[in-house]
Amino acid sequence: MPELPEVQTLADVLAEQFVGQWIARAELGSLSALKTYDPPITELADATLVGTGRRGKFLVMDLVDSNGVPLQLVIHLSRAGWIHWRTSATLAPLRPGKGPVALRLTWRDEEGTSTVLDVTEAGTQKRLALYIVRDLDDVPGIGRLGPDALSLSDDDLAGILRGEGKRQLKTLLREQSVIAGIGNAYSDEILHAARLSPYATAGSLSDVQVKTLRTAVQEVLTQALERVRNAKIGQIKSEKRAGLRVHDRTGEPCDVCGTAIAEVRLSDSSFQYCPTCQTGGRALADRRMSRLLK
Repeated sequence: MPELPEVQTLADVLAEQFVGQWIARAELGSLSALKTYDPPITELADATLVGTGRRGKFLVMDLVDSNGVPLQLVIHLSRAGWIHWRTSATLAPLRPGKGPVALRLTWRDEEGTSTVLDVTEAGTQKRLALYIVRDLDDVPGIGRLGPDALSLSDDDLAGILRGEGKRQLKTLLREQSVIAGIGNAYSDEILHAARLSPYATAGSLSDVQVKTLRTAVQEVLTQALERVRNAKIGQIKSEKRAGLRVHDRTGEPCDVCGTAIAEVRLSDSSFQYCPTCQTGGRALADRRMSRLLK
């Protein structure tokens, strides 16, 4: 799933590529992906891109419509979404429900060049979401976002943790209404860098551990952003994985202590951790099978 570093990089690259261009054609390939109906998708026709941004893991494209009125296209890529583009002649119209393309935008510039941008989603679990709005607060997920992960101070994080009591850190870091921008992969990386158990509870951390956790959030996300920012659009995913130290590396040696990275499988996902660095050598129980080991 694209998380804060990847979404920010996409926003930056899209701005560099398309600001000042206008949409000659907008086609919806997945009817279920569009979560809003007013303004309609036809409002994207002749809209010009004036900037891009990010809210948590939401990608925001700031446009002005043909009448000069501000309009936003908001994209949540979920687990399997991505963005591709190519300079091309106009393609045959999309057939809704056929293929991975959820949205196709054909852009034009002042030289008359056409560039086709596809928002795609792989797999059968269709969770990608598109919103066309006049106000970002009209996107439900944005209205519920907590503070951005890169904006947190020590005091901010301490306050959040005090308010969350017995909730486990792994769950807490991924919850967008608490801290925005972190997903499954970077929460594993952050907890490993902070040497904290995924099952440690928010209220159990000492002041030193809170500061260490906040530092880990900043360093892991900033370093990831630096890595993927220099990658080409087709290499962002591979650059992300190349920088991961524990996530999705079950059985590989921890690069800090050499212990084999362990895994916990959940009902629809999994996470990884180092038993030596994070849990005092203890294995964490698989939540599908038994109760958690504290």
